[in-house]
Order: sequence, then structure tokens, then C-alpha cells
Amino acid sequence: MTVRSRRAAALLAGSFLGAIPFVAVAQTTSAPDQTSHRHTKRIPPTTPQQPGMTAPGAGEAIVVTGTRELGKKARDSISPIDVVSARQITATGQPTLRDALSLMLPSLTIQAAGYDTGALTDTIALRGLNPNETLVLVDGKRRHTTGNIYADPGPQQGATAVDIDMLPMSMIDHIEVLRDGAAAQYGSDAVAGVVNIILKKQSHGLNLRSNSGITSQGDGYQQGVYLDGGTSLGGGRGYLHIGGDFVHVDHAERSGPDPRTGGYDNKVLSQPEQTREAVAVKFGYDITDNVQAYATATYAHRHAEAYQNYRLASSLKNYPGYAAIYPWGYSPLETINENDYELTAGFKGTLAGWHWDLSSVWGRDYNAINTVNSINASVYTATGRTPTNFAAQGYSSTQWTNSLDLSRNFHTSFWPYGINVAGGASYRYEAYSIGTGSPDSYYGSGADALAGTNPGNAGNFNRDVIAGYLDIATHLTKHWQVDLAGRAEHYTDVGSTQTGKVSTRYDFGPRFAIRGGFSNGFHAPTLAQEHYSALAISPTAARGLIAVNSPGALANGASPLKPEHSTSAEGGIVVEPIRKLHVTADVYQIDLRDRILPGGNVYNPQAYQALVADGFSLPAGAATWTPGQLSTHWFANVATTRTQGLDLTATYPTDFGQFGHADWDVSLNLNRTRLRHQGTDSTGQSLLNVQSIAYLTTEYPRSKIIFGGTWHSPENRWAVAVHEIRYGQATSNLSYYYGPNAFSTTNYLQFQNQPKWTTNASVTYNVNKHWSATIGGNNIFAAYPSRVPYDNRYLGAPQYYFSASQLGINGGYYYLDVSARF
Repeated sequence: MTVRSRRAAALLAGSFLGAIPFVAVAQTTSAPDQTSHRHTKRIPPTTPQQPGMTAPGAGEAIVVTGTRELGKKARDSISPIDVVSARQITATGQPTLRDALSLMLPSLTIQAAGYDTGALTDTIALRGLNPNETLVLVDGKRRHTTGNIYADPGPQQGATAVDIDMLPMSMIDHIEVLRDGAAAQYGSDAVAGVVNIILKKQSHGLNLRSNSGITSQGDGYQQGVYLDGGTSLGGGRGYLHIGGDFVHVDHAERSGPDPRTGGYDNKVLSQPEQTREAVAVKFGYDITDNVQAYATATYAHRHAEAYQNYRLASSLKNYPGYAAIYPWGYSPLETINENDYELTAGFKGTLAGWHWDLSSVWGRDYNAINTVNSINASVYTATGRTPTNFAAQGYSSTQWTNSLDLSRNFHTSFWPYGINVAGGASYRYEAYSIGTGSPDSYYGSGADALAGTNPGNAGNFNRDVIAGYLDIATHLTKHWQVDLAGRAEHYTDVGSTQTGKVSTRYDFGPRFAIRGGFSNGFHAPTLAQEHYSALAISPTAARGLIAVNSPGALANGASPLKPEHSTSAEGGIVVEPIRKLHVTADVYQIDLRDRILPGGNVYNPQAYQALVADGFSLPAGAATWTPGQLSTHWFANVATTRTQGLDLTATYPTDFGQFGHADWDVSLNLNRTRLRHQGTDSTGQSLLNVQSIAYLTTEYPRSKIIFGGTWHSPENRWAVAVHEIRYGQATSNLSYYYGPNAFSTTNYLQFQNQPKWTTNASVTYNVNKHWSATIGGNNIFAAYPSRVPYDNRYLGAPQYYFSASQLGINGGYYYLDVSARF
């Protein structure tokens, strides 16, 4: 790489105004790892901005996502891109990246709560689609996914997306969010958009941060400790940057009263307890002036636990051994011990005018899932033993990607503008393993709450993916740019696919431009969606999810999974109607065919026969349960949907002279999904019921608005930020558990989570150039989701609906954040 290109890549807007002031953060890079450490530049101290969509001035940041051209600014991007700095992330006061991003980006949503082990993984979704339809990159490289599938009903069902909280927050320099279909550029999963996490690579500095917080109900205590620093290597030819996080989160219980006891014994509606340690190391070294070696390693460990439904002491009357252990009843816990690794290594440089990057990325996520404080009545009946803790399940997801990427800007005599040509090829190996539980966990009726995986449902599965792409970008006139991309991929299990994208932008002047694009994309079914099976057991019900190719599914009309295919269209404007008022508005439409969600719901007695055929043992008397108490289904291509929406962002600074200045921002997402076609199984039966249709179309909020501002004192000693967030309506179809429709498989309640307002506020004081402190709160007036009617609360506990991706269940959150920079 030439010195000129390195310097161009190093120029960033120093106006990432987001988090704790005086944090000495090196600039973000123009391309992942494409700048040498010798050309980094220390950004001067700034005061914090409470996050909205994008910090004022952040539009001048040089971005790498959605383009193969070097030196492209975010505001000049051909596609809509949000840039979120590390300072903005920490300014939210949230100890986890997922929760921080949800307070900044209207198009990004997270689930209000979570069931079972699905609550123990932190994923994100864009534009009202499943998390599997958002691709996550780290420094431009595809990140491996979690092994822990979200198996319970809801819009996130089937998700095995990237768990972004397994990366240390302390190592994040900035994040680029491409709100556009980009499968032709990056491959499978980039249907709703791309989240590219850029890690720090400074060769200097030491940063420390402590964050402590608690909910408005006095529980859910959270503590985060973050540390990172860098050093130079080889007399300035290389850099080494290391960072690590420690985060602990306590339970926050929000269950309603249990009608069986009249008390708050059932803790199933709660924030899981979690302890997580994460570390990352990033390295770069200039072997020659034109060749650099680089490497990144990340490791994270998580222990987390989620409550299951409370079991009465009377349920143990026939098992005196267990009755002696649990004289007051018991609340089983599902726990996870997770180890997550990734190693990236490569070389890059320039040769004959070409920028080249040869890399290999290996990642693995392993989850050991246990059932704790539980029983297995069958073991007790057969042997008299009383095991209470069970090694129930084990899942592993592995990904190994090898890539060669090339790019060059050509200037020819026959075309007056530069032509940027990029292309490359990759080979990816994917593997998914399902481990067998301990014999006690699956013997007889299995461990209560979560039965162990039996040998018949365990296995090792893998596939190979070969891909190649070509991207050409140029100008048709001085003010009209166009980008064409094409990609071909072959999966050894689901076949081949081809995708393309055309994007264009026309600048009428320095203050007004229009842009748009058209593309097709795809999401290949994950190995987990093809092979996962499990049985969730409640006190009076059981629900199975069986593999699509299993005997039980095939006997009921299941068909092999096909990839999802999308067609996307987008158009927007970038305008500065008055000086310093920056506005972007983009409309979009995403048609998604063959969407993957559990379908083919079958109920007792068919469900009983299907589960027995797949080797599951069911609780005593399950064969006589009503259809609504025993069900099973499998992943299928269930529907075609159309998602339409609008993204709007605006920023504006105000100077008050001797009274300081303020930065204002507003951002909006409007989103609606409609069902266009329902799939059927091989027998002609519909794969969806009204509840599943709601998961696809109305469970995500129709709108999300974030607006507010941050005032800075003249000497930048103080900063005060206030932001409002409005969550739009989300509509669900809820099951009945009491009354005349109890456990009905045809009658559901159409339930509306009404729009909600929350207020976030913070005050920052800069003690000196090294130390600063922030006190603040999110949702400071403690708003909660709409309450679920009594007849639709299983055992009275879920007074708020788990699955809606609207307002969270915790209420207010108040925090103290202290940081130091040296």
C-alpha cells in the first residue's frame, strides 16, 4: 500500500462525539486493517454526546462497509450507513453492546425478554426481520455464529445469529451499520443489512472504565469493568492492542402472581443472571513497505442462567426422596457455560497497483447447557436416586473461512473517471454438533423443564461453501456514480445461488443528492435449522421442536429446507436544507420468499406419535393431554413476506456562545411486514397458524423514534444529555391458558403492546484530562410494556409478553460510569 493511500485511509472526522469525554481514541480506519499503525492519529478530547442515530459530524467518517472503494465518506456513501463510535456506545451507560445499540439505532431491535436458553444469547435484528437475516462482520470478515439456537416460539425462533456481546466492548473502535441488502457483496445473511464491528488498533494509550447500574425496582444489578491499551512493536513498524471486559448481571424478576399460591413464586419472567469475561488481541506488522501481516484473536466465556416455571411441592407427593430435597417446591434453572473463540490471520499489501488481502478466519462457539434444581421422576422410580443437576445438551458451531480479496482503481484513456474493480473468492467450512446429554437427563421422562438430548438426536453435521464475487464502481458523469456487484455461491447441502446488486447516487450539488439501489439476496438455512431437536417441558404442557429430516417430521409431511431468497429496492435523499442541518431519508422494500420458521404444527395425538418416533420420552399421562398441551413442529419454508419502511436521520448543532453549545439529533424507523403467500406441506396443509403469522408480520414495532440533544459547557467541563425514545405498537396473538378457550389451538387473543415513551438522561463531569464521571439513567420514569390479560398468562407469571421486540421488561435503569485515559 502506498504512503498516499495509507494517509488517505487515516483521515477521519474527529467528531465521533459519543461517550465518555477525553477518551483518547485513535481514528477509525478506512478499511479493515488497511492502514498502518504508523499513520494513526490521536483524536483530541471531546465531550460526550448522548447517542441518537449518528453523531453530528460522524457523516464525515471514512467507511468500509457497502463499498470496495478506499476513502469513501459515510455522507457520500451510495447506500445508507450509520456510524456509531465507541464514545457513543459507552455514553448509553449500558454494560452490553446489544443493549447499547438498541438505544441508538431505530432500525435495530432486540427482544423484550426471552424464553429458556434463548434468553442466554444476545442477538440483534434489523428492519423487522429475523436476526439470521443480518450479517455481522468484524473488521470486514464474517464472524462465526452462536451454537445456541433460539428454539422457542416468537419472531426470533430459529435464530443462530452472531452473539455480539461475546466481543469485548473495550476493543470496539466504531461500528458501521449498512441498512441495505448486501448479499451480492458479502454473501448469505446480508438480507436486512450488515453490521461491521471495527476493532481498535492504536499503538499507544491506556483506557479504563467502570460501569455500575441497577433497575428502578432495586434488582438487576449490573457491573462492567473494561480495560484496553496499545503499544508499538519493532521500532514503530508494528502495533499490539489488547482489551478485555468483565460483566456481571443479576436477575431482575418481573413475574406476576402465581394463581396456585397467590404469591410471586414463579420467577420465569426475569432477566437472566450472567457473568461474562471477554478478551481480544489485535496485531499488525509492516514486513515491508508494501506487505503487512495482521492477526486478531478473541475469547469469551459466559455463565448464565434463566428461571423456569415454579413447581409446587404437591407435585412431589409420589416421590418422597425429592419431596425431602424440595419441601417448598422448586424452580428449575436452565444454565449455559459458553466458550467462544475466533482467530484471524492474514497478509495484505499492494502489488502492481492491486490491493490484496489473503486471510483465514477460524471461529467456534461451544455451549454446555444444564438443567439445575430439577428432578427426573423416572430415575427416582427406577433406582431411588435423586439427581438434581443434569448435563442436558451441548451445541457447537464452527466456521473456517479462507478468502482472497483484490481491488484496484483504474484510470484509462477511454473513460474520464476512475473505475474501481474489486473481486475475490472464498472457501468456508461450517460445522454444527449436537451433543448427548447425561443418561439421567434423558432417561424416562427426562429432566424436568429441559430433557437431555437422547443419542438418536445427537450428531455432527457439516457443509462446504465456495463463493466468488466481482464489484465494479465508477462515475457515469461527474456527479453520477454507480456500483455493480455480483456473487455466486455453492453450498454442498442446499445447492447454488447467484445474487446481484446495482446502486447509484446523483449529487445535484454539495447539499443535495439522491441515491437508490436494487438487489437480490439470500439466507441459506443454518445447520441448526436443519438438524436441531429438543423438548421443552412445563408442569402441564410440553412443546417439541424436531429436525425437518427426522422420522416424526417426515411422517407428517415435512420437506427439505430451501434457502430464503430476497429482492430489495431502496431509494433516498441526502440533503442539507440549511447550513449544518444534515438530513437523510431512505425508503425500502424487501420481498423475502421461502422464509424459514417452524411450521407444520401438529398436536396430540399426532405430536405424541411424532415425538416418540424421534426417541423422546414424555411425562406420564402426556398421551391423554389435550391438543393444546402437547405440540411439536419443525423448521420449514413457511411463507413469502413483503417488508416496507422508512429510515430518517437528522443532526443539527447550535452555538450558544458563552453558554456553550448543543448537538441535536432525531432518527426514525417506520416498518411494516405483510404476508404475501403461505406455504403448505406435502399433504397440502398450511404451515402457519394465526400465531405464526403474527410472528412474521406484527411482533416487531411499527415505528421507533429517537430524538434529543446534548448540551456542552463552554470549557467542556460539563455535558448534559436528554433523549426520548418512542416505541411503536407491536401486535401478537396469544394463547389462552384459562377460561373457555384454555389451550385452544384455533382461538387466540389479538394483543396489542401499545406505543411507549422512555426518557434517557445523563450528566457528565470531566474532572481533568484523565478522569471523568457520568451519572445517568435509561427509561428514567420506568415505563413497562402493556400488561397481558390474566387468561393469557401461563401460571400467572408472564404479565408482559416475552417475544415482542418492543420495550424491555426491566423498567428504569440508573448507572454510574467512571473512566480514565492515560
